[in-house]
Amino acid sequence: MATKIRLQRFGKKGKPVYHIVAADSRSKRDGRYIENIGLYNPNTNPATIDLNHDRALYWVQVGAVPTDTARTILSYTGVMAKKHLLDGVKKGAHTEEEALAKYEAWLEGKAKQIGSVTSAIEKTKADAAAKALSAEKESRAAKEAVILAKNTPEVEETEEAPAAEETPAAEAPAAEEAPAAEETPAAEAPAAEEAAE
Repeated sequence: MATKIRLQRFGKKGKPVYHIVAADSRSKRDGRYIENIGLYNPNTNPATIDLNHDRALYWVQVGAVPTDTARTILSYTGVMAKKHLLDGVKKGAHTEEEALAKYEAWLEGKAKQIGSVTSAIEKTKADAAAKALSAEKESRAAKEAVILAKNTPEVEETEEAPAAEETPAAEAPAAEEAPAAEETPAAEAPAAEEAAE
């Protein structure tokens, strides 16, 4: 029996979710399968992959052939890298400890890569939200200005307005008199000092 690792489609129309399964190559796409080994949801950003790593590695080692998309998912999660390293152990290229150390180093590098991509996606979302907020504030300010202009009554010029202009002119001479009042006490102060001597 030829076994394949492939995707079974589930989910709503336009929003598919896939089960990653080991199945007989002669069965239908969404038909009978041997074992369900994971879930792939491309609707999230980044895509969600929930895979039983040990079972996927088992099926690849016993000869199950992954489809192109399933192979990409297995490579992304590290199943294919671990299979490659374990095949090297069987051939005597390196020891099992070295293989596991290389695999752990690969996992750490992959985690950093995924973290940087995730942070870039979050930054892009935050920038888009900030732009939308600033555009909304500008739109609201423009609408408020239009409403304020519409609700403000127009000021008509009347005969009382020139009388209001004359009032500040009348106050100006009073302001000029104030410095003269300051000089008078200063003039009296020296006279008081002379009398004291």
